[in-house]
Parts: sequence; structure tokens; C-alpha cells
Amino acid sequence: MRRYLSVWFPEWPLDRLRRARRHPTAPSHTGNPDKLRPFILHETSPHGLVVAIANKAAQAAGIHAGLRFTDARATLPDLASEEIDRENDARALTALAGWMVRFSPLVGVDGIDGLILETTGCDHLFGGESGMAAELSAKLAHAGYGHKIAIAGTVGAAWALTHATVEMGKPVILANGDERTGLADLPTRALRLSESSQILLRRFGLTRIRQLYDIDRKALTRRFNSRQSADAVRLRLDQALGIRPEPFTPFRPPPDYSTRLPCPEPLTDGAGISAGLSRLTEELCEHLSASGVGAQSFLLQAFRSDGEIARIRVNAARPVRKPEHVMRLFGEKTDAVDPGFGIDLLLLEAFRTGEMATGSRLISGGFSQADVDEDALAALADRVNARLGEGVVTVTIPEAHHPPQAAERTVPFSGQNLAGAARPYNLPGLRPARLFERAERVEVIAEVPDGPPQRFIWRRKVRRVIRADGPERIAPEWWTYLPPRPEETVSLPRARDYYRVEDEDGRRYWVFREGLYGDGRGESPDWFVQGLFS
Repeated sequence: MRRYLSVWFPEWPLDRLRRARRHPTAPSHTGNPDKLRPFILHETSPHGLVVAIANKAAQAAGIHAGLRFTDARATLPDLASEEIDRENDARALTALAGWMVRFSPLVGVDGIDGLILETTGCDHLFGGESGMAAELSAKLAHAGYGHKIAIAGTVGAAWALTHATVEMGKPVILANGDERTGLADLPTRALRLSESSQILLRRFGLTRIRQLYDIDRKALTRRFNSRQSADAVRLRLDQALGIRPEPFTPFRPPPDYSTRLPCPEPLTDGAGISAGLSRLTEELCEHLSASGVGAQSFLLQAFRSDGEIARIRVNAARPVRKPEHVMRLFGEKTDAVDPGFGIDLLLLEAFRTGEMATGSRLISGGFSQADVDEDALAALADRVNARLGEGVVTVTIPEAHHPPQAAERTVPFSGQNLAGAARPYNLPGLRPARLFERAERVEVIAEVPDGPPQRFIWRRKVRRVIRADGPERIAPEWWTYLPPRPEETVSLPRARDYYRVEDEDGRRYWVFREGLYGDGRGESPDWFVQGLFS
């Protein structure tokens, strides 16, 4: 059975602002969300400026969310206020979701002020669900976030408990199968219904969830203005009770494999971080080996006691699972981790896993039938990318295209073996050693219209041809120019006749004529230099 933990921050914008203002680099502002002084955050609505959220002192004076700003000022003339920053609030909530992966790899953002964690199989790391909830509550309280926590077998039930019954900082745990009893006395607004649906339910006297248990679907539909509204009520009820599934989408993809190292004493230096990483690497590689796979991407996360996270991600050219190889990938990057006031948890995750060969290694490369050691080449790529950066070193690989300018492409070096790479053409010695990125136009005098050039002017110099070979005709790839609809037409590029020519100074060129005389494609063909032979 799946388990979900819901965290709701009733005063998220105020708590986020308090935490930001406590930061030593934060700018000074006249507005202060101090709990002892009446303070509000306002925003613009279709009805003008309204209160978005008020602190406890302002609420005690009768100010609440949705109240017009002018009415709030009339109630408290010295009321401190500031415009709410929804963008920074959302960004901070996503950052907090990233911090929550210390409790579960599956974390989802719930609206603008909450988070949902799927904790299935994670509670044993904290001594049970009560221990997990207690530790999470303590850390959130230490960070200054007012919160409500509930754990249940469905997202809807956990959400309902946090928004209707749970007290601040006192987690509630509902066992699987107890949803019907645990939600019975909660108000219907705890089902995550729209405002219009809540108004209709109150109009019919349906204020508690237990009143919806025995109502026939057809009877419920008759009470509502539309079938869609009635179905929405039944859907939310069924999801909360576990009758119908509810999709859960985490904000980040879960790792394929992960290991964690809680630190009884916070790590405060690089030596401790390196030792912890070595221990995590050995444990993770054991899991990978047991499954017969390796990983190409590794992510180390260091959770600091002040709530900040330091992250280091490394990539391998191909799946690996040797601890010493993984440690070389991280290299000296761990020295850049700032432990701050101490690191209390290290988390190592593996992504992009794939199968690895399990055969025995040869004693010597001389016994191998392959000319290239694949493992050594991959290790070389990892060292190069770790030292110079990924994508700095590139290689050229062939592409199956007829036009020379499209017959190859450049990709980052990732340890691929190009020794036996087949070219899209098998014409040894008939392609230039240097191919221009863009063909350069030349003026040509030919003996006959369809023959090779006798003389041509390139880069302001006349070059007389003494030898010529060709033509080699390369037609355009018509299948790449198919129109999107049958009634549309597309103008195809013209065919090219390529010649290998040598001038009187011994220089050799690869020139082509774009188009054929009398092909009905418009003007006379043009000549270009495509490359140079060595």
C-alpha cells in the first residue's frame, strides 16, 4: 500500500519573507512581517487592491485575506504592508521541495503553499512514520516555517487532514483502510472542491464528508446544476477514500538507485565529505552490480544544517559501476562544497542506468580481437570531460547523406569507437582533406558547357587547369523535401557535378557546377569550390 505525506504551510508567503529578511545579504525594507506588528501582503485583483495574507496581529484586528486594502487601512491606519511576491514564493517552494528529497525521492509541489511526498518504503530510515513526521516537523520549525503535516494512504486524505484538523507542528497519521472513518467528520471543503461546488453543498446542507457517503450519484446530480459538478464531487471523494486512483507527479524524476548517509555529527571539512562519498559510492556500486547494471550520471547532494543544499553532478561516457571509477569522476569537485555550519546528510543518486557486460577481462590486450580497448577509451573520455568540461572536446562522425556538407556532424567526445565507423560513401582518395564550411563561388571558363573547367578565378587569382577528373554527379535528397500536404509544391535544389582539378602550380581543388545546362531550372549553372586536396 502506498503512503503519502502532505505538508501545508498556511503562512507560506509570510514565512518565506521572514526567512529572506533574516539572511545577512537581504536588502532592508520598510515592510516587516514581524508577528508582533500588524502586517499584510497585498495583491491586485479584479476588484482592486486586496489583502493576500495577514499575520496574526493583523488577523486579531479583523483583517483577513480578500479584504479590500482601503478597508484594512481604515481599520488599522498604521498597518504595515507590502506587495506579495508570488514568483519568489513559488521559486522558494520548489527549492524546499528539492530539500525534501532527504525524506523521499518522490516529492510533488501542491499548489502555491504545500508539498506532497510519497513515503512508501522510506519511513524505516527514520524509525517509522511517526519518527519521520517528527524529524520533518522539527527541521521545518527550526527553519522558521509554520506547517501542518499528515500521513495517509491517499493524497486526498492526507491533504484533507492537513487543511481541516491538524494543528501546527503536530503531525497526524491515518492508517491505510481508515480513510472512511478518519475523514467522516471533516468539512466538505477538505475535498479540494471548487468554490462554486462548496457553495452548492452548503446550500443543500451537506457540510460534512460523511453526509456524502450514502448519497446516490443520480440524486447528487439532480441537486447540482450540471453533471460535471456532481461528478467532480464524487471524484474527489473517491480519490480521498482510495476507491479511484489519483495521479501523482513528482517535480523531479526519481533516481534509478540511491544511497544515503546520515551524519550523527555534522561534517565540517572536505576530508569528511570525501570519506562519506567513498562510503556511499561503494554501497551504491554494490547495488548496481547486484542488478547487473551501471550508471552514466551520478548526483551527490550534501544537506546542510541551515537548510541549504550543495549539489555535484558528474557524467560518464558509458555505464560504470566501479567505485574507483566513480570517485575519479568526482575528482576534486568535492573541495568546492561549502559545509557551512555542518552537513548532516549525504545523498548519492544514480541516473541513466543500463546493462553492462559481465564477462571476464582479458589478461592482455594482445589476446583481444578488437583493435581498440572500449573500456580504456571510455575511461579516457571521462578523464577528459572531468578535466576540461563536457562538450569541450568534440569528434566528427559520419552521417548517411549524399550532399558532402551534410555527410558528417560534430558531437561531444563520449568515448565512442570510431575506428570502424563506416562512411556513407566508399570512395577512398576521392574526397578532399579539407572541406569548406561554405562553398566559395568561382568564375569558370569551360571548354564545353558540360565539361570540366579550363580556367577559373578564385579569390581574385586566375588558375589554369592542367588536369581534371569527373564528373561525379550528386543529386539532392528529394525525400527530405516532401511537401507537408499533397497540394503544396516544394522547389528542390539543383543537382551538382563535382570535378577534381589540378592547376599548373600543383594545387588540387574540388569544384562543382550547381545545376545542369538545359535542365529547365532557370538561370545558367554556377560554379563553386567545395574543398582542397592535400
